[in-house]
Amino acid sequence: MARKKKTLILAEPVRDRLRSYKVRLDARTVITLGNLDALAFWKKRYPLAVIIR
Repeated sequence: MARKKKTLILAEPVRDRLRSYKVRLDARTVITLGNLDALAFWKKRYPLAVIIR
């Protein structure tokens, strides 16, 4: 008998008290940051990074 394959659902964790920012690093990569201080770190590595939301 064949076993049913479990589907993996990737979703952003629910955070009630923290504001999260989505940042597009390049055409393929989107990351989520907890604070804007971390954006300075990523801007050094990816100068074209922009905040989406």
